[in-house]
Parts: sequence; structure tokens; C-alpha cells
Amino acid sequence: MTLAAAPFFEDLPGVPAGGRAHWLTTEDGVRIRLGHWRPAGPATGTVLMFPGRTEYVEKYGDCAREFTARGFAFAAVDWRGQGLADRLLPDKRVGHVEKFTDYQHDVAAVTAAAVELDLPRPWFVIGHSMGGAIGLRAILQGMPVAACAFTGPMWGIYFNTVMKPLSWVTAYWGSRIGLGNRIPPTTSLLSYVASQPFENNVLTRDPEMFQMMKDQLAAQPDLALGAPSTTWLREALDECRWLMAQTAPDLPCLTVMGSHEQIVDREAIRARMAAWPGGDLVEIPDGEHEVLMEPPEVRGPVFDLMAALFDAGSRRHENNGTTIQA
Repeated sequence: MTLAAAPFFEDLPGVPAGGRAHWLTTEDGVRIRLGHWRPAGPATGTVLMFPGRTEYVEKYGDCAREFTARGFAFAAVDWRGQGLADRLLPDKRVGHVEKFTDYQHDVAAVTAAAVELDLPRPWFVIGHSMGGAIGLRAILQGMPVAACAFTGPMWGIYFNTVMKPLSWVTAYWGSRIGLGNRIPPTTSLLSYVASQPFENNVLTRDPEMFQMMKDQLAAQPDLALGAPSTTWLREALDECRWLMAQTAPDLPCLTVMGSHEQIVDREAIRARMAAWPGGDLVEIPDGEHEVLMEPPEVRGPVFDLMAALFDAGSRRHENNGTTIQA
């Protein structure tokens, strides 16, 4: 794989120094972006961050700081259709994918780039929200990681009792009548973070983190994304149904979600983790969707738990004397 330097916004609020970014081209010809940081000393391994829908590399600057301080290299990706990656519709405000499995082309490109960049082994994955669905499929299909963690993973999508039937009808009939590239009813082309106040937001209880997200998008509005397309919604619902029908992988796993989660389906997460041998579920009292961006007294212990899981995975990797093949 040929890696080309990509823009990296080190001057944005919350982004630590020392990061680099590269353009990657997937096997189906889509350009995506990978950002990465390395620790000051020898690395225990590399944490591959799989972000959620609407997210981008620099949003995870604080996570990079936390993990590099704990001795891990850290990388995050702009999935197709968001961040600085290729947007897939003429209206760049709409999040879109033709098939949810297309994200696996992005995973393959990230894995190949991790090899080329010699990101330290073993590798670990954290999947947040939509990235939790992408990550779980990747693991089920053999992604070479030693352990995994998820935060508010999209293994089901939350709808209230009023919106659920409308959303399902929209998702499965909209594309049939030529509305697949339109956004679902009641959604907006405006970025949620950029357009909503902190009060009553569904992402975090930390006003400083929420303001950081706002400030990042104000400084770099090209990173912003609005609602998903109807096609994306249909594909996401189908992917969640497929994922929930699969047997849990034989891999150490920690999943963390907020008890006040309002974006993904809490019951789907509980059901998946109840059937995951060796998997642990931690629920954050009154926590919202972005558990890695909750107040310091909440997110700090979560980082500690993940680092402990990954440290154990690194020790197993060393004791087994194995090399994980990409």
C-alpha cells in the first residue's frame, strides 16, 4: 500500500502533539484517512479506534493522549462518507454508504496501513457506536487483534415507541421509491454537536468535552456531518440483525455503556454481552452515549479498565510467542 501524507489538525482543541495522518485508498477506490500517535517510550501494542458515525480522527485526541500515556500507540480512522474521507453523495452533509459491509474495505485498508507503518503489535480494537458494529464484524471475520473493547456499540438502534414504526417503514420502503439518498423524517442536515446546546444533549455530561467538540467543528467545518441517508439506515438495521445472530467470538472483550444511553439499543448490548464467554459489561450510572468523553472521574477509570484488558492481551501474546498475521 502506498501511503500519502494527509491533513492533520494538530491545532484543534484537545488534540495532542506528535500525531500524523495518511490517506489510504480502499480496494474499491474510496479515499479514507488514518491518524496515529506513538508513546514516548516502547509501546505495549497499538489501540485501533473505530469511531462512530459523524466522527473523525481529531475527535479522539484525548483518547490518544490517554493511551499513549499508558504505553500504547493509538490510531483512528475517518470512515468513508465522513471526516475528511470521500463523501459518497453530492450533498456532503448526508452520511451515506451503499452497503454496510463496504466499511470492511476500510478495515482492510487500515489493517494494511498498520502493517506498512509498523504499528506495534499486538493490536487491540475499540469500537464506538457505529464503529462497534464495524469492529464486531471485522473480528468475526478474523481481524488480527488480541482483545477488543466497545463503547455504546451499535448492535441495535434505539427508537422510541412513536418513531420505531416510522423509522422501519422509512428505511425499507424509502429506497424502493427513490428516496434512498434522502434523510429520514425528523432528522437534520445540521451536525448534532454544532447545532445543539449542551443542556439535555445525548452525548456527554461533561460540558468541557461538549464544548471541545463544538470548537473543533467551528474551526474545521469540513469535518461536520448531518443525518444519515435512508439507505444507510436500512443497511445499519440489517447489519445489526446479522450481528445479533452470530456466535460471540473467542476473544477477551470489555463493553461499556451509559445507563442513560439514548442512541443505541441497550437491550441488544446486554443480550450480546450475556452471551459472550469471557466478556464483561460495565454500565455507567447516568452515563450518556460517549462514555470516553464523560467527565474525568468517569472516563479515567474506563481508560484504566481498557488498558488493563489490553495489557493482559499483550502478556498473552508474548507468552504464546506468536505473531499475529495481518
